[in-house]
Amino acid sequence: MFPIRDHNPSGRTPYVVYALIAANVLIFLSYVGIMDDARLINRFYFDYAIIPARISDGVALETLVTSMFLHGGWMHLIGNMLFLWIFGDNMEDEMGHLPFLLFYMIAGIGAGLVHIVTAPGSLVPTIGASGAIAAVMGGYLLMFPRARVDILLILIIYFRVFTIPAFVMLGVWLGMQFLGSVSSNPDAGGVAYWAHTGGFVIGLILCIPIWLKRGGPAYWNRTHGHPPHPEHRYKLSQSRIPRVPRR
Repeated sequence: MFPIRDHNPSGRTPYVVYALIAANVLIFLSYVGIMDDARLINRFYFDYAIIPARISDGVALETLVTSMFLHGGWMHLIGNMLFLWIFGDNMEDEMGHLPFLLFYMIAGIGAGLVHIVTAPGSLVPTIGASGAIAAVMGGYLLMFPRARVDILLILIIYFRVFTIPAFVMLGVWLGMQFLGSVSSNPDAGGVAYWAHTGGFVIGLILCIPIWLKRGGPAYWNRTHGHPPHPEHRYKLSQSRIPRVPRR
């Protein structure tokens, strides 16, 4: 189940989102050529990825930032940038360019610290922008819980696009991350579920002042959880694939 777009147009050009996507892509391209060399890529991750045991010892603190711009493969990168593209522009619109950048970086560092707390002695490198992007999603849930999001559902050979409220899509995503957090061993590697869960909660909490400034519950009453502006309506064009008549 993949989100492909929302119906929530942004009122300003999201320059910070563009810059973050460009930075992540360019940094990935700078080292993708060594990913097949185990010695080189392990050394690279040792220098720039979060290794909880090192952070717990008070060294390599800069990796809390550098790790946010590293990815383990094309799908890891594309998935994260897709979520940032869909949800980031509206949060940048709400906050402003510089405050959004600060929010993104602070939340990403906070998500990394949550992961470290859950596995303080781990030697497994942790990379990815997921914690910061989860924070963006947490803020989006608070500000636009009923904004419409189009998702692509894939069931083996069945493909279908559905439109659902943001709180359903984000709630399901958060639930999956929490279940992964409590059922997996953070010392064993794999998905950093606690970083995702922690980032989401951090982002939601950091956005409470903005929500209160808009009126808090009164803001939700005025907008009924929808964006405070007309939603975008996409025109669905008919498929060019010819239909095969049945006999």
